[in-house]
Amino acid sequence: MKLLASLVGCVFVICNIGSGTAAELETVRLWPQEAPGETSSVGPERQLPTRPQEEPNPIIRLTDIATPILTFYPAPEPASTGTTVIVCPGGGYNILAYNHEGTEICEWLNSIGVSAVLLKYRVPRRDPDAPHAIPLKDAQRAVRLVRSKAKDWKINPDRIGMLGFSAGGHLAVMAGTHFRDTTYEAIDEADKLSCRPDFLIPIYPAYLVDTKNKTQLDPQVTVDSETPPTFVAISYDDADRAIGAALLLILMKQNNVPCELHVYHKGGHGYGMRPSKNPVAQWPQRCQDWMVSLGLLP
Repeated sequence: MKLLASLVGCVFVICNIGSGTAAELETVRLWPQEAPGETSSVGPERQLPTRPQEEPNPIIRLTDIATPILTFYPAPEPASTGTTVIVCPGGGYNILAYNHEGTEICEWLNSIGVSAVLLKYRVPRRDPDAPHAIPLKDAQRAVRLVRSKAKDWKINPDRIGMLGFSAGGHLAVMAGTHFRDTTYEAIDEADKLSCRPDFLIPIYPAYLVDTKNKTQLDPQVTVDSETPPTFVAISYDDADRAIGAALLLILMKQNNVPCELHVYHKGGHGYGMRPSKNPVAQWPQRCQDWMVSLGLLP
């Protein structure tokens, strides 16, 4: 484990993009060497131009990510509950909405006593036919690495969940339904640990519906009795993503997996957790209630 720490552990003073304040946060390189499965020459990492209509809080969009990184946001003591959530920003597997669906979410989780780990996974898509394949390697490795850090980070290794938005929500679902799959060869002690998240929080998850039959889930979403308990929030006017969320709930029920689905009338897509006149902005409160009901929060 000392070797693992020397390979992947490092501390930087970085800018907290969500609030604009400087904070000392631990960052961990996901892979000690080149990330597995890379076949393209992506990079260097860059930020896309912000959009004027998003002022005064523009969305930070990152792309060309070839070196995945974890950033640890510890819950403040004594409020820390030991529960930890890995946060996966969305962006169609092409970009990461890094503040809007990343740092801002980590700050909210900290405010309710939950430690957060922001996952900067690889984008853009390497394989158009399986855009989640490379990010799934990063997600599995992230769960294992976070679990291996339990003692150092003072978190509970049995209460590690994954929260994602849009494509990040899809990635969370894939991580929760494909944890038995071997997507890369083990490289260190961390890879001996389970990559199954203990719970899932997909928010407006994308790509769940079968593209050939809109009445069915994508065949790659393979729910069974060991799928983690799940909380989903979606808006009715979010294209066929609402159908995907409903179909996911049905499969969860058929397999006796605890699942809570909130369908809001209006909200569209991509709202994150920023204030809105629509009731969909209440999903963080409902999610907190759900975490309490599972014993993840006091």
